[in-house]
Amino acid sequence: MTLVAGIDSSTQGCKVTVRDLATGIPVREGKASHPPQSIVDPDVWWTALVTAVSRAGELHDIEAVSVSGQQHTPIFLGPAGDVVCSSPLWNDIGSHPQMVELNAELGRDEWIRRTGLPLTLSDTVTKLRWLRDVDPQSARRTVAVAVVHDWLTWRLRGFGPGRGNLDELITDRSEASGTGYWSPDTGDYCFDLFEHAFGSRVHLPRVLAPLEKAGVTGHDIPCIPAGIPVGIGSGDNAAAALALGLADGDTVLSLGTSGVVYARSMTPVHDYAGYVCNYADATGDHLPLVATLNAARNLDLGAALLGCTHAELSELALQAPPGAEGLTLLPYFQGERTPDLPHARGSLLQASMSNFTRPNFARAVIEGTLVSQVVMIDALRTCGVHTDRLMLIGGAAKSPAIQKILPQLVDVPVLVPDFDEYVTRGAAMQAISALTGFFPTWAVPAVDLPKAALETQIGEQHMAARAALGYHEVVPVHG
Repeated sequence: MTLVAGIDSSTQGCKVTVRDLATGIPVREGKASHPPQSIVDPDVWWTALVTAVSRAGELHDIEAVSVSGQQHTPIFLGPAGDVVCSSPLWNDIGSHPQMVELNAELGRDEWIRRTGLPLTLSDTVTKLRWLRDVDPQSARRTVAVAVVHDWLTWRLRGFGPGRGNLDELITDRSEASGTGYWSPDTGDYCFDLFEHAFGSRVHLPRVLAPLEKAGVTGHDIPCIPAGIPVGIGSGDNAAAALALGLADGDTVLSLGTSGVVYARSMTPVHDYAGYVCNYADATGDHLPLVATLNAARNLDLGAALLGCTHAELSELALQAPPGAEGLTLLPYFQGERTPDLPHARGSLLQASMSNFTRPNFARAVIEGTLVSQVVMIDALRTCGVHTDRLMLIGGAAKSPAIQKILPQLVDVPVLVPDFDEYVTRGAAMQAISALTGFFPTWAVPAVDLPKAALETQIGEQHMAARAALGYHEVVPVHG
């Protein structure tokens, strides 16, 4: 059996999956946690990677490896390759004032025209301005900027602190497309946009084509032998799209730390309404995407408040009628990215003596979470990106209540692919491309969810709740 490894350095932790090259079936895996803070020392990501590799039985028997990971999050590097300062994660809301500034200075439409991105607080470029504003000394010491997957790939290849070799930093189109200083129309960096945000020009990773090879593993890395081919890697959503074999008309709803909806497009999307971000995928096409900050952790919170397990939360939710008898949750617990409400917080509306029950509250948590995602599907449609079928993935996809209620909110077939670590799967496919020059074709078993009558009152109820709180700048829910 020939083995390859895919690595996912996500927001919450690092996962390593070793797979059979011929089938993609997982053979073994290892995991390590990341700290919960939203500004962290990047060394924790490297330490977690090495730990996860060790827990996966090391990589002495594999033929290739590749890394995917959280997008946007910058790593600021000095001349010798040392980390200059801690990194603000993509979901750190501290860069919201800088986002507002950058949009005001150049105009929101200019960012969309140049980069395909309605600039959000998550984009790398806003973190550049943030560092310039809050820590100008570190900004002055910075001579190169990478994102997490770029930096981990660089370190796997034997480079790192004290060794320099910043010219060996590489990335892929998917990561470059999430920075806010890369053009989906030309495939080139917009150095003027970088310099406008940061105040100076620095070295940026070279953008490789989808099937290019990053290099080989370096010497003296714990648990990883030298000389193993390293794939180019990608952002987490691009890796998952590759693993799912995303085709035209397919839309993915991923319910993880964040809620993400994306689809494949042959051409870039420039959404001047300001909702859809045009990212690139791992194949050479585009991956228009919309994201929320609040998703699966809403269910964690709901279960904790009710003092129950996730399974019990699901059972309770299914005891309540659609609409939870009017009880409505707007789950903006961490602020929100879509819509742009960074300072909002979760709100429970229309509670009464009769409807404020455990089942209705559980249902409100599920409905509030899912309606936020349906809004994003509608945003894609508005941009001409059609959805013929919806693929539901992520940790929360296993919830029976999620699977029962989602078909009540959308007018397309919903299917649930067999549970897998799709980001590590996509990374493993990129590892194989470093060996063979092409991506493997692995089957993706899936279950079609039963069709359900549309419950349009759920979306209407949530739109009324948003209006009641003055949240008018949102995409309408069509149900």
